Amino acid sequence: MTNKGGRFPPLIICMEPQRGRLPVCFNETRQDGREGRHGKPQTRLRKLIEIVYRQARTSSLHRGNHMKGTAVAGITLCAVMLAGCVGSATHQRTLAELEETRETLAKTVAAFESYQKQTAAETDGLKKQLETVWHALDDANTRIMDLTAGVESEQSQVAELRLDKQRLMSATTAAQGEIERTRATVKQREQDLKAEMAEKARLEEERAAKEAEIQRLTQTHADLTKSLEAEIAKGDIRIKQVRDRLTINMVDRVLFDSGQGQVKPAGLRVLKQVRDILKNVTDKQIRIEGHTDNVPIGGKLKTRFPSNWELSTARATSVVRYLIEEGGVNRANLSAVGYADMRPIASNATEEGRTANRRIEITLYPKDLSEIASQIKP
Repeated sequence: MTNKGGRFPPLIICMEPQRGRLPVCFNETRQDGREGRHGKPQTRLRKLIEIVYRQARTSSLHRGNHMKGTAVAGITLCAVMLAGCVGSATHQRTLAELEETRETLAKTVAAFESYQKQTAAETDGLKKQLETVWHALDDANTRIMDLTAGVESEQSQVAELRLDKQRLMSATTAAQGEIERTRATVKQREQDLKAEMAEKARLEEERAAKEAEIQRLTQTHADLTKSLEAEIAKGDIRIKQVRDRLTINMVDRVLFDSGQGQVKPAGLRVLKQVRDILKNVTDKQIRIEGHTDNVPIGGKLKTRFPSNWELSTARATSVVRYLIEEGGVNRANLSAVGYADMRPIASNATEEGRTANRRIEITLYPKDLSEIASQIKP
């Protein structure tokens, strides 16, 4: 086809396949510089070529190699259609440009296919890597779950061990408290045992002292009985021992004349026998008691002894003074007391009773037992 008389305007085709667009331009220039009457059909043709190119490119992307021929054929068809609209020189130039565009497009398609294959290979590799990563992640998750379970189990064991430790500490504390209480109890029992043993020893010492005291007192009783045998036979003296007590009962006529407070000479002889025995007695208190009947003091004696209290006390004091001054008896062991008629041993209604009540009693009784025990220690 020829362009006679400038009927058809020249067509300029610019291919930019790298950018994904195919601008097609018709350039019709008139002397008055206005657009030719073929502007609108040319615009429709340009749009048609662009649509064919985009469809060819999209088809190549989605369907692969079998669409590239369709794309090239479409562009060639557009070129043929354009051939009828342009001149020979322009037509040749346009064909050359189209051929160049076709080759460029073919190269682009080939590069795209190569890129697509490379991308597919890389995608496969990435998929495999992803699968490997997923497997590794699954394994890691499994391991994490196992480790978590192990940690939870260990934490549970640790918690149980802590509870065991607390229970053990509580039991230990309780045991220590029980041990302390037991120690305190044992210590107290030891102290009690020591105290009991000490008390037992003390009681044993006291018992031994008491037995020794009783034995000595028994011997004193025997000595007095032998020494005062005649007076005892006459009934003027009675000696009585009740375990650790010894009482010598002398009627007043043995030592005193009637109404007198001083020991008569015959009485001194009797007291001398008693003194010789009592001076050896060191573990007894010796109490001298004066007793009278209930007959009141009368006559001239009343000036000396206003009552039986003074008479009984004077007689007891007279015996004590003799035992100290003449007999050598330890004064710390002696005491004198007068009871008047307050402690009768017989009825004052008869002469015999009154005679029995007028008496001197010498009583030997124990000292403090601890003092006695200290005296007999070796």
